[in-house]
Amino acid sequence: MNDLYVAAVINTTFRYTTPVLFAALGSLFCTKAAVFNVALEGQLLAASFFAIVANYYTNNVFISLLAGVGAGAFIAWVVAVFQIKWKVRDMVVGTAMNLLVQSTTAFLMQIIFGSRGTVQGFGMVPLPKVNLSFLRFSPFLYRMFEDLSIIDYLGYVAAVLIFIYLYKTVSGFHHLSVGISTTAAESLGINSQRIQIRAVVISGILCGFGGVVHAMGNVTVFAENMTSGRGFIAMGAASMAQGHSLVAIASSLFFGTMLSLSKTLQGYINSYFTEAIPYLSTVLAITIYGVAVTVKRKRANKGI
Repeated sequence: MNDLYVAAVINTTFRYTTPVLFAALGSLFCTKAAVFNVALEGQLLAASFFAIVANYYTNNVFISLLAGVGAGAFIAWVVAVFQIKWKVRDMVVGTAMNLLVQSTTAFLMQIIFGSRGTVQGFGMVPLPKVNLSFLRFSPFLYRMFEDLSIIDYLGYVAAVLIFIYLYKTVSGFHHLSVGISTTAAESLGINSQRIQIRAVVISGILCGFGGVVHAMGNVTVFAENMTSGRGFIAMGAASMAQGHSLVAIASSLFFGTMLSLSKTLQGYINSYFTEAIPYLSTVLAITIYGVAVTVKRKRANKGI
């Protein structure tokens, strides 16, 4: 197999990994504060849509980024109010929000762009790419990292920053204590509700970055329901990472590889099967992970 082809596949993997990584980080950040956020899919989709809308009207990357991140944060804030302040069940809130965002973006798409399906063109600008001309000495390395945006790299930085925040700061310890026991945290004078709401809003900001890079990373485009379950895939990646942000990089790369493989094989295998690869791999990975955790717990209980 041609080396440059392999490098191109790896490059595609990095592109597909970024939205999943951001959403996975948002998921585990919520989980560490004892919040189960099911609305990641809606947060990603809202961010993608409003980034494209802002791009359509302004042709400005920075404003588009703000619009996308703001949309993700707003959806997350609404989720936090219902789920944490008003104590509505997480599955009900998350499912309702995902369906609401999906239908609303499809409706607004028809009103704003006058079309259904896909929106592309209109002079919209993609995210600027990082100049890696210094890697031209190695065609393989250059092709592997070619045309990645700063946000693609920011996802890995965010994983490190979250690790430092959670395990190296006082505020992070408060966050973790809420995740262990809200009652115990409250007894120490920690405002658990504020920490939980903040965690959900930050997850929305992270999903905002993921949604923006998904819509504007390579080709500036929005398609109806374009996130295609990436929020749920990210939940699987976060579960496999066991709440560890650095491990989330590896689990997200795994699912990014599956998404890339799905795209790469479309020209060789029936498209119905290739499109199912990411979701089948999610089910398989979570099953294997669940069995491994169960076996580990049983051995621990037996003192093995």
